[in-house]
Amino acid sequence: MSPSPHTQGGEPRGAEAPRANGPLLGAVAFTVLAWASAFVVIRSVGSEVDPGPLAAGRLLVGMVILWALQARRGWVAPNAAEWRRLLVYGIGWFGIYNVALNAGEQHLDAGTSAMVVNVGPILIALLAAVLLGERLTRWLGLGTAIAFAGAVVIGLATRGSAQADVTGVALCLAAAATYAVGVICQKQVLTRLPATQVTAVGCTIGAIACLPFVPGLLDDLSSASTSADLAVLYLGIVPTALAFSTWAYALGRMDAGRLGVTTYLVPPVAALGGWLFLDEIPPTLAFAGGALCLLGVAVSRRAATPAAPTPQAGPPAPNTEPQPEVNR
Repeated sequence: MSPSPHTQGGEPRGAEAPRANGPLLGAVAFTVLAWASAFVVIRSVGSEVDPGPLAAGRLLVGMVILWALQARRGWVAPNAAEWRRLLVYGIGWFGIYNVALNAGEQHLDAGTSAMVVNVGPILIALLAAVLLGERLTRWLGLGTAIAFAGAVVIGLATRGSAQADVTGVALCLAAAATYAVGVICQKQVLTRLPATQVTAVGCTIGAIACLPFVPGLLDDLSSASTSADLAVLYLGIVPTALAFSTWAYALGRMDAGRLGVTTYLVPPVAALGGWLFLDEIPPTLAFAGGALCLLGVAVSRRAATPAAPTPQAGPPAPNTEPQPEVNR
């Protein structure tokens, strides 16, 4: 039996809500760390594996892992509308996003790339308000603005020797746009389809779209170093198969706009990774940007104050006070 619209993966959402805080926060934290590491790893192998082949290798590895995770779970048949959204999600977020990001990071350093891609959460919040009916609260808007300012500061502070150029910025903006549209389509299908299934199908669609790059992948890997080969495996397993699964888990239980803002934590973590592993030392200004990102996420998660109930007009309430007896 297919889960109802009020379930996620066959379990009632209401039943899970009281115990979801720990797993939910863990899923979000893992996703942020894994996606931040992807910016660093992509940057490190860009000289050995071209953008298209790198996307193909990452998605093919991720697809195998995801179907292994899905193998013991039930299958919920998507309807026509859900298949259309899955196609947009898979081709856009998995296919176009990965190729555009890989190409962008050949022009921009990891910190700047993460900053530009993090235009995405703003688009997610706006699209979620228009298409999903999510409320764009003042705290979410303010937190988004603060976090984006922090990401901009990090991007400006961590350019290093790689000068930001128009091509790199345009490619990362294209990645941000496909990321935002992909999140909205994913959110819509997660109302009925299990998270692991959605992620496996999306990754498979993206991998099929990238099949023309497979000959280039084989050529690149034949001459690449062992570390580059391991990097492709890492990108497929951790930031793709595992992190997209934890993201889908969280997205099925949070508003898309609010979850999107948490990815503003990616630029400071990516900047730190670039410092540790690529010897791209961030200046003091980058740490100020990271603090702004943290502040923005905290502000965005403030609960809106519920409006006072409006008195409803209606017939007067019956008088329940005891009435004096009337002598007859």
